[in-house]
Amino acid sequence: MKRALKWSVVVLALLVLGGLVARALVARKAEQARLAAPAAIPLAIDLAPTDVLVVRPVELVRTLAISGGLKAVESAVVKARVAAEVAEMSVREGDRVKAGQLLGRLDATEFTLRLHQAEQQAASAKAQLDIAERALANNRALVDQGFISKNALDTSVMSMAGAQASLQAAQAAADLARKAVRDTEIRAPLSGIVSQRLVQPGERVPLDARLLEIVDLSRIELEAAVSPDDVGSVPVGSLARLQVDGLAQPVSARVVRINPSTQAGTRSVMTYLALEPQRGLRQGLFARGVIELQRQTTLAVPASAVRVDQARPYVLVISGDKAVQRGVTNGSRGEAMFGPTPEAAIEIIAGLAAGETILRSSVGAMPDGTRVRLPAAQAPAPAPAAATASRAAAAR
Repeated sequence: MKRALKWSVVVLALLVLGGLVARALVARKAEQARLAAPAAIPLAIDLAPTDVLVVRPVELVRTLAISGGLKAVESAVVKARVAAEVAEMSVREGDRVKAGQLLGRLDATEFTLRLHQAEQQAASAKAQLDIAERALANNRALVDQGFISKNALDTSVMSMAGAQASLQAAQAAADLARKAVRDTEIRAPLSGIVSQRLVQPGERVPLDARLLEIVDLSRIELEAAVSPDDVGSVPVGSLARLQVDGLAQPVSARVVRINPSTQAGTRSVMTYLALEPQRGLRQGLFARGVIELQRQTTLAVPASAVRVDQARPYVLVISGDKAVQRGVTNGSRGEAMFGPTPEAAIEIIAGLAAGETILRSSVGAMPDGTRVRLPAAQAPAPAPAAATASRAAAAR
């Protein structure tokens, strides 16, 4: 009896275990079948007008990207011409000044006294010259009458020459003292705007100390570093379009000069572009933009429409109601007008034909063969037979 009960328990346990194993196998097969089953075909994706583009020849502008800081063509640092104390400074940052305008003064007391001293010494030398000239005239008369020797006359001539040289030296010293007095006046070397005021009244400044900086904003240039490989394709006179920090609208510019020497270390070549006058331009602002190198009419698409997540670049072409991947061969890069503003563009050498419709990058990633529905404005018109059938069906 006990042995029969024992075997019954064993058989029951085996049955339960077998049921669990069978259930696990069924679940595993269902999961494998679910994973192996093809994905459900999604409905067609509706496209917006901005998601599609009809390929056609456009004007492709080959460009060179540049960047750099703005700098005034005319600027000057006003320095002290004499060592003295700053007595007056009448301008500050942002003030407009004109060339030759009096901007301030240095203390001229010491230099005025030196001028008076030099003028007195010149007057004394003039008096000595007058005495020497009268003595020479008298001695010449006495020589003619035989009262003095020829040697005495030569002495008088030399005395007059020495007095004349002393007068010239004294006059030169007076001129130097007069110039030192004038140098105490701080005047604007050019018309412009004060950008820096570096001293205050009461400070004593040495010779050549920086006092003010003035910039003329009527002529602004961009200093851009161009690599040696690209500078050969940038001729003087090339047009450029720049975006300056702080300005909403782009600024037109033109290449006016190219430095004949390279920069130490980077080996880049400084290229100078003159900007069209525009309100809001300031020295030191950062600008970036492109120089136009060449214009050509060719088949091109937006650079963002060319996808590079595979070994070969491709675009998504609308074929019937599907988006199909098609490999393309790229050419030159530049900018082109596909809308109201210029966009980065790539020339298509092979793989596309004019009139075909491609997808822009705004649709995002899309598998090959995805069904799409074009916007109503770009959907193909129905065939005549189909249209007649539709109207008959509507009438019924």
